[in-house]
Amino acid sequence: MDADTSAESKKPPVIKVRGLVNRFGTHVVHENLDLTLERGEILGVVGGSGTGKSVLLRSIVGLKRPNGGTVEVLGTTLNELSEQERSHIERRFGVLFQRGALYSSLNLQENIALTLIEHAKLPREDAEHLARVKLSLVGLPPEAALQFPESLSGGMVKRAALARALALDPDILFLDEPTAGLDPIGAAAFDQLLVTLRDALGFSVFLVTHDLDTLYAACDRVAVLSQKRVLVVDTIDKVAETDDEWIQDYFHGPRGRAAQSAHSISTTNANVQE
Repeated sequence: MDADTSAESKKPPVIKVRGLVNRFGTHVVHENLDLTLERGEILGVVGGSGTGKSVLLRSIVGLKRPNGGTVEVLGTTLNELSEQERSHIERRFGVLFQRGALYSSLNLQENIALTLIEHAKLPREDAEHLARVKLSLVGLPPEAALQFPESLSGGMVKRAALARALALDPDILFLDEPTAGLDPIGAAAFDQLLVTLRDALGFSVFLVTHDLDTLYAACDRVAVLSQKRVLVVDTIDKVAETDDEWIQDYFHGPRGRAAQSAHSISTTNANVQE
């Protein structure tokens, strides 16, 4: 191992969740949940319905205050910060919600510029210029900048939402079901875009998904939520070997086998081309 790699491995995780508890009334969603996101990795979070995948994401980004435990992000325990300090940390997050959550009354350029004007205090002209750069970064053509969300395909909306999430050059990107509703070609293109941007820009990714193709194509590790906690977190091949009924059904059912086969073929073709 060279010195640079060794130094990188010693860096603390960008997210460290310990003993997390989330309740809604008497209903306990998470209890004593532990999870880490390492620097520069793409972590996929999966689990059955009701296991609290999105609740976990919202707890980390500050949209839900946990009932117990600690959430440490970028070396800082969030619940110990003042509102102003917390706001400063949260500017280092980029969030892409499931349906994009773009403002329908604003064109794409304005959607992204608004974030830059409000949080980075940029003049409108500079913000709109940088917005066009971000749209180009996610692979959208120049003319898309003046289009409104309702006129776009699902794939273009997701790319535009990703551009907005990247507006402030975040250290951590949070994605909630980013490929939901996309056709297989569009979903595969989004997965590849995510990996390319991570490699180029160096951010870390917390990715909630049910898409097996995304797990195989984009994720360095996978965390499975079950029994109110993280049941297992590891590389996808090791997770798939876990002796658990849901995991076996999920990873070794028809869709799981198809995703694994497609990934194997893709990896083989890439190695041949090299």
